[in-house]
Amino acid sequence: MEERLETILERFNSIKEELMSPEVMNDFNKIKKLSKEQSDLQETVEKYQEYKKVKENIEQAKKLLVDPELKEMAEMELSENTEKLEKITHELEILLIPKDENDGKNVIMEIRGAAGGDEANIFAGDLLRMYTYYAEKNGWKIEINHQVEGASGGFATVECMIKGENVYSKLKYESGAHRVQRVPVTETQGRVHTSTATVLVMPEVEDVDIEIKESDLKIDVYHSSGAGGQSVNTSNSAVRITHLPTNTVVTCQNERSQMKNKDQAMKLLKIKLYDKMMSEQESEIDSERKSKIGSGDRSEKIRTYNYPQNRVTDHRINFSIMALDRVMDGELDSIIEALITEDLRRKLAGE
Repeated sequence: MEERLETILERFNSIKEELMSPEVMNDFNKIKKLSKEQSDLQETVEKYQEYKKVKENIEQAKKLLVDPELKEMAEMELSENTEKLEKITHELEILLIPKDENDGKNVIMEIRGAAGGDEANIFAGDLLRMYTYYAEKNGWKIEINHQVEGASGGFATVECMIKGENVYSKLKYESGAHRVQRVPVTETQGRVHTSTATVLVMPEVEDVDIEIKESDLKIDVYHSSGAGGQSVNTSNSAVRITHLPTNTVVTCQNERSQMKNKDQAMKLLKIKLYDKMMSEQESEIDSERKSKIGSGDRSEKIRTYNYPQNRVTDHRINFSIMALDRVMDGELDSIIEALITEDLRRKLAGE
């Protein structure tokens, strides 16, 4: 561990020198790149310096143990700093875990009603409401790009962009099949039904190097529709783009300008194609991808929302909380923190 930390410290000091050189000072892009790298390393460097200081204190305390007059004080110092060293070592182990480069990014979230007909669509709407409240609690902004409303409420499909600080780091664990157990509003005999909705979370990717040929695209324009299917303007401003080779469809209708909607739709298409490409690569590299937290596999049942018992259970970590009502009001922190903690534990264990 110390060898890795020394390498990081050397790189940190090297960046400081580079930033002072005339060549770099005249290159804005280089300054930006080096400053970001420096910022990424800073917490680890500061923690390592604290680690070295505590180790030094331990060595000094050991030397004082031979002095009868200072022995009691030295023992206290040794005990205090040994405990501190253990804590700092654990913190450094976590800091040395390779970071997900997407953690700081905004996300595209897609929610679809799945098994259960109208009730599945209603539940998809409930999930959107839950994530909207959670976004508001975190100071994030949520924008609906496209929606298809369900006949009895909710959504057959809804796609939104969530923008803010470190959005992906928290929402990346939400991809998968969400199961609900409750008496649907459409049920006349009071029986509990089980339905599902799927959630897909993709990090926003800027400047994706993906070649898209014009000949591979089918572009349709139509009237934007709001709540209840009413047209929000009289011009054909909404845009739907189909990528024919992969049958990937994106739709954008949140802007009044057709050109802006097309630009946004192309951006969404690149994100979806990039996500598809990365998922295929991960599947090839890792045959056990489905067993991992946040695998993004929609067929994986990740969580059950049991209304009769007011219970939410995350099946990946066997975590339950008897507070479904609060969870549906956006209080997701306890579940997400448990997922993050387990993810770190698995990474530290090398799983």
